[in-house]
Amino acid sequence: MVYLGWFLVVYGVFVLWSAYAKPTWVWNTGKVQGFVKLLKETGTVVLFVVFGLAALIGGGAILLNL
Repeated sequence: MVYLGWFLVVYGVFVLWSAYAKPTWVWNTGKVQGFVKLLKETGTVVLFVVFGLAALIGGGAILLNL
């Protein structure tokens, strides 16, 4: 479970960074562009932030044995 916790923390940090920095190699992929088309730019950023925070909180909870 420790590996899952660390993976979720790293994944959450990556997703939050992707939401705010918007690197072209992530933001121009087909899946993200589909979200942009469906949810617009702001909605996609909000979706990324929600998933990033959920991964961080879940990973932290696993690492703290909650």
